[in-house]
Amino acid sequence: MPTSTRNSVFWRGTIDAAPFLLVVGPFAILFGIVATEAGLRVLETMAFSVLVIGGASQFAAVSLMAEDAPTLIVLATALTVNLRMAMYSASMVPYLGAAPLWKRALVSYILLDQSYAVSILKFEKEPKMTVNERLLYFCGTMVLVAPLWYVFTWVGAVVGSQIPPEYAIDFALPITFIAMVAPMLRTPAHIVTAFVSVVGSLVLSVLPAGTGLLVAGVLAMIAGAQTELWIERRQKQKGVAE
Repeated sequence: MPTSTRNSVFWRGTIDAAPFLLVVGPFAILFGIVATEAGLRVLETMAFSVLVIGGASQFAAVSLMAEDAPTLIVLATALTVNLRMAMYSASMVPYLGAAPLWKRALVSYILLDQSYAVSILKFEKEPKMTVNERLLYFCGTMVLVAPLWYVFTWVGAVVGSQIPPEYAIDFALPITFIAMVAPMLRTPAHIVTAFVSVVGSLVLSVLPAGTGLLVAGVLAMIAGAQTELWIERRQKQKGVAE
């Protein structure tokens, strides 16, 4: 692949993911604040962001830690929230599965909601992209997002408590997920999964130590899977009838 082509594919990924930069900063700052308020030191907060690099699970974990939830509940909740990464990985296999192991390992580290949402849409729209082009594009989506996540986590951990409340940086959390999820609600199964997860989380919020979130996540995945199976059965029955 010519150097100019490699560069164009890489930077196209960066450009396509650029809108997320508007919320990554506030999102990371908010995590830095929440983590330090939960009792983590700056070094521990930074290690959390660098090693886990999963905003939703990080927020879930530190929120439970602030409530003195049992360690097993904290770990189980964080793992459950990050189960979506397993689904992301599975859907990436047709596009990146042929890449060398070390490259797939790199992808697994920077596989985030943002990189997945942007990349999977690109790969579906342009099925003729080579594996190397897809890898370059995927890495391009994170070349700015990941460093900014680290930097602004540090900012939030160090000076976040001095940010005036009227700046309301907590807007970044819901906006980030709305921006990522909304374009992906393309099938009935997606919509059912989102609906069940929202309703389940609200109804089961009375359960202790965040266990309602775990149950809601499981119910949502079951509902989505059953919806897909139901649609497949209907399509087969329709085909037989015709």
